[in-house]
Amino acid sequence: MIPTTRRAFLSGGALAGFAALLPAPALAQGKAHIVVLGGGFAGATCARALRRANPRFDVTLVEPNAIFTACPFSNAVIAGLRAIEAQRFGYDAIRNDGIAVVAEQATAVDAQARRVTLRGGGTLDYDRLVLAPGIAIRWNELPGYDEAAAAVMPHAWLAGDQTLLLRRQLDAMADGGTVVITAPANPFRCPPGPYERASLIAYYLKKAKPRSKLIVLDAKDNFSKQRLFQNAWQQLYPELIEWVSLSNGGKVVSVDAKTRTLVTDFATYKADIANVIPPQRAAAIAQIAGVADGTGWCPIDPVTFESRLQRNIHVIGDAAIAGAIPKSAFAANAEAKVCAVAIAVLLQGETPAPPKLINTCYSLVAPDYGISIAGVYHPAGGQLADVEGAGGVSPIDAPADFRALEAAYAEAWFRTITAETFG
Repeated sequence: MIPTTRRAFLSGGALAGFAALLPAPALAQGKAHIVVLGGGFAGATCARALRRANPRFDVTLVEPNAIFTACPFSNAVIAGLRAIEAQRFGYDAIRNDGIAVVAEQATAVDAQARRVTLRGGGTLDYDRLVLAPGIAIRWNELPGYDEAAAAVMPHAWLAGDQTLLLRRQLDAMADGGTVVITAPANPFRCPPGPYERASLIAYYLKKAKPRSKLIVLDAKDNFSKQRLFQNAWQQLYPELIEWVSLSNGGKVVSVDAKTRTLVTDFATYKADIANVIPPQRAAAIAQIAGVADGTGWCPIDPVTFESRLQRNIHVIGDAAIAGAIPKSAFAANAEAKVCAVAIAVLLQGETPAPPKLINTCYSLVAPDYGISIAGVYHPAGGQLADVEGAGGVSPIDAPADFRALEAAYAEAWFRTITAETFG
């Protein structure tokens, strides 16, 4: 069961208690220039945390998009429960903090010269660089799935146009149609996300198109919050959702966008709507900067989030190999704060203390039915590991009012994290 202290932590002044887990940073004596690449939950949070750690820091946030579209709660947009406008956030508050926001794409990083090159030809020198680039799709790793195929079989794993495309497809599908969702092997952004998506699409279908069917083809035999999801599906959508595990032939080995067919080792599935969530990696700038290894992700020091491959470059958020911590918005926010404190301490010439990080992940099974998992993590054995006995999951036998409360906590968490990051 989730500890009541965790629920209180999230529902009132969420994340405020996190600061108590961090060492108080010493102020750097000189005026350091820190460049942050990526303006999502990790990068924007880190930029603001750096300014709070030391107002003398010269902080530049590089983000080519004027508006950030959040992935958390985007499944509710797909299911018609939320407007896409509720997912969109700008950077005015960050500028008001005295942070320079550069609306350009970073195209090169010279780790030896400590210099970032921008698409427009300009350069930014740095004392420390923070990469928070998020994910990229591994196009063509799944045979038949490329950018053209995504226009027919959307992944909707980068919130925005793809989110709206999948929503429009659901609206247009006739009652009695088949929706197929593919879930990739680990690691990938938001491990519970495909199953929340299946739940909320099932909620929509049950109300609007009750003769329809939803199939989840999974490249895994186990997934996050599995017992909670499957228990809820049995209660709410007993004849609607079919989950096909890896062992039962759930791994998709190829797709055909023209016919909307998905091929596994055991069978071929014909979909009216195919939501293909493909394999992922750290975004391109991580490869360019030399901080990604052969896995496509970025190994980091668990105390400072400094790259193990390039000095003076830190990697946070979904792009990082963060041990037991999942790739989630909550984790990105926590990592950003730890990284900011570590940079402040390092620039003082001192050694940062080992941190503890918290992650909590809420999922909606229906608008009034929430489930959650929480964990606490610390450096151990060169990576971030679970603190034994900390965290937990929602009780399997919780009553309806508890599930409704968890759904309300999810909404409160989203309001809090977006206000803290962008407000």
